[in-house]
Amino acid sequence: MKKIIALLLAVLMVFALVACASSKTTTSTPAASSSAAASSSAASSSSATASSSAAASSSAAASASTSVDTSNFKVGAVLVGDENEGYTYAHIVGLQNALANLGLTEDNIIWKYSIGETEACYDACVDCAESGCSIVITNSYGHQSYCQQAAEEYPDIQFVAMTGDTAKASGLANFHNAFTKIYEARYVGGIVAGMKLQELIDSGKATDKNMDADGNYKIGYVGAYPYAEVVSGYTAFFLGIRSIVKNVSMEVQYTNSWFDITAESEAANALISDGCIIIGQHADSTGAPSACEAALKAGTTVYSVGYNVDMLSVAPTAALTSPTNEWGVFYTYAIGAVLNGQTFDTNWAEGFTKDAVAITPLGSSCAAGTQEAVDKAIEAIKADTLHVFDTSTFTVGGKPVTNAFATDTNGDFTPDADEAIIDGYYHESYFQSAPSFSLRIDGITELN
Repeated sequence: MKKIIALLLAVLMVFALVACASSKTTTSTPAASSSAAASSSAASSSSATASSSAAASSSAAASASTSVDTSNFKVGAVLVGDENEGYTYAHIVGLQNALANLGLTEDNIIWKYSIGETEACYDACVDCAESGCSIVITNSYGHQSYCQQAAEEYPDIQFVAMTGDTAKASGLANFHNAFTKIYEARYVGGIVAGMKLQELIDSGKATDKNMDADGNYKIGYVGAYPYAEVVSGYTAFFLGIRSIVKNVSMEVQYTNSWFDITAESEAANALISDGCIIIGQHADSTGAPSACEAALKAGTTVYSVGYNVDMLSVAPTAALTSPTNEWGVFYTYAIGAVLNGQTFDTNWAEGFTKDAVAITPLGSSCAAGTQEAVDKAIEAIKADTLHVFDTSTFTVGGKPVTNAFATDTNGDFTPDADEAIIDGYYHESYFQSAPSFSLRIDGITELN
């Protein structure tokens, strides 16, 4: 059982610096495969991440303050990892900030760390319910069915399956899904990468070895699984790059794991060896940025765009930025609603307009003018004049895309309902909170 000094955690909460596991942990620390490098990255990047998350949650906090007696109020957090894994670490930060925003403390939350996508999730949800939690949150897609099962059995308790997609169809008043519009931040991360690529082209550092047979500059992407969440993200990243540099192509290497530092490093190295000059990722460790940093130091021109946390601690020269979720915005909203006896959305998805997504501070290797390009794109997204999946910017099989469904009604992971292309662009996270974009557009090749 993990034991972290409560006093230290309280101090860290005051300064919003680190999201570590609390003294209320009820599960053991992950096996040694959770690398020291990942832990170091999370700890050293916590200041920037937690500070931005706290800022993102400020507007929600203003309306979430309550005079309700909180002494017996409990939140259950069932997490697939712990602070050593970037994705879960971001959720921990979000929950910590929500507690602070709502005037709650560590005494109001029950943490369940490293809960697999198995019956153990159901058991953890039930334990939270039996322990008096008013709201129980799970943070991995594979938790969803177990979370829903618990929701059916405890109708007076609110359950949230983060990243899930079955709440609407379940018909349960106490079961919810939530996700951010992270694809917006990935598009902006692509702009950061595109600006760097253009600089490398102009300076002659992008050479023939970085081009494919058709004269396109090669980008690499380390993906976890070929799911819509990943496909949506890497497509947005690619389109962001292509908004700056038109002649690009991208290779995607899957690791078949959300968190595997060795597999992610190996995938990045394979892409680097193939001439990819920028490496993006939808994977939760520091493996890919670390591989880029090592390659860059060894004389190979390659740069990294990470995910979830600031990667500058492990890749101070290679890391450009990381798209990140600001989970505190949703957690403040949902927990605050339950605390005040209010209802909240069955499906929730927000992006830059609610400060629910962001990119981490730009690295020193970013090209001149990058911040201005980023600011311009974010303002256009907020103004609804820039649409990430504008169908005029991509083709599938050489042809324009005029229709695509968003909702899977029969569980086969193939969308078959709800036309998502409206007004010339794919409406991601519109019919449900979870990403649904799964089109394989021209210019991107899945290697495995």
